[in-house]
Amino acid sequence: MTKAARYRWVIFWVLSCQYLIVYFHRVCPAVVAPELIKAFTISGTSLGILASGYFYSYAITQIPVGFLSDSWGTRKTVTLFSSVAALGSILFAFAPNFGFAVFARVLVGLGVSATFVSSLKTLAEWFSGREYARISGLLMAMGGIGWLTAATPLALLTEALGWRGAFVIIGIVTIFLALLTFFIVVDKPDSGSTTKVNRELVKSEHKLLINLSFVIRQKHFWVIAVWLFFTQGTLFSFFALWAGPYLIDTYNLSQSSAGNILSMIAVGMVFGSPFLGYLSDRILASRKKVLIGASCVNVLVWCIMTAFYKEFSIPALFGVFFLMGITTSSIVVIVFTAVKELFPLEMAGTAIGTANLFSFFGGVVFQPLIGYVLDMAGKIQGVYPPHAYQLAFWVFLGMNTVSLVSIIFSKETMGKGE
Repeated sequence: MTKAARYRWVIFWVLSCQYLIVYFHRVCPAVVAPELIKAFTISGTSLGILASGYFYSYAITQIPVGFLSDSWGTRKTVTLFSSVAALGSILFAFAPNFGFAVFARVLVGLGVSATFVSSLKTLAEWFSGREYARISGLLMAMGGIGWLTAATPLALLTEALGWRGAFVIIGIVTIFLALLTFFIVVDKPDSGSTTKVNRELVKSEHKLLINLSFVIRQKHFWVIAVWLFFTQGTLFSFFALWAGPYLIDTYNLSQSSAGNILSMIAVGMVFGSPFLGYLSDRILASRKKVLIGASCVNVLVWCIMTAFYKEFSIPALFGVFFLMGITTSSIVVIVFTAVKELFPLEMAGTAIGTANLFSFFGGVVFQPLIGYVLDMAGKIQGVYPPHAYQLAFWVFLGMNTVSLVSIIFSKETMGKGE
């Protein structure tokens, strides 16, 4: 193995650790939701607004960070943005009121917004097209570990130090990773070489507009955008926020017990992401087949969730959440591989960033919307009753049905990224 071949794995692990932090911040409100409600004396709708502060800034920066990853490079982009995330985490820990907490969450979302798109861009430079889905799957698996960290470990840390202390610690860890990124990550195997296409794009004063215009004119891009909006809207609004209260309110679980079940989403990501990448790359040699299959299973599971919302056994909850981790989260590996393969590598960052924008629009829209649905159903003795969650599950079922219909019209891209 050459020195470059070995060093690409060093880069991969640094970026993967950064992505772990991204997912920690993304889903941590689900575990600390009760503490946040008490600390700021807020309703379910307000909790949705607080959690979605992350998604507002994350969403609006996806196109700019895609452009930055194409032009400025991953090393500089991720270092700068993750430093902002560290600041946001520490400010969140010391938030004196609800408004300040929302501001801090917005800073966190801004800070972590560059990691995923920039990482996929750099991995596309260092790994071949035939390796890309599997490498992206490993990156997503690290996101799953971040989710695991934000489940039971965060619950235990919160019990020991309080939620404020936990966010100070994660802020310090984020600063350390920013430094590692700056000193270790190299954007491409030969940083001094630039393709002819890149030279022309760099010379253009309108590079971002040119790339963006090219992306949004492709009809197959919009099929994926719709899928991301509804499926990732489900992931962020339920599993990253309301799944914790659902388990606690409906099944009378402790915070740590609910965290154990929530961790199954992460376990599904850890094992499902590399598996789906291998399945797509080596066994089926197809992106579309994997996407349609996973979407069909996802709709089926939501039918079951809606019908048996208060009748699951604890082992069944573990199984359902594990399966959802694969069909809602792990499958994103294949989606972004397909996006990358739809467009030239020179604009991969812009394409992935633009697609990812719709994922976080889903979080922005559906986190507070589901909170509103629950508030409309009302609380009984301070908690949402089971039928309130069933009403929310009907919404999720409709969302994921739209996703399935959309992805049926997607384009097969396998082989385009060779």
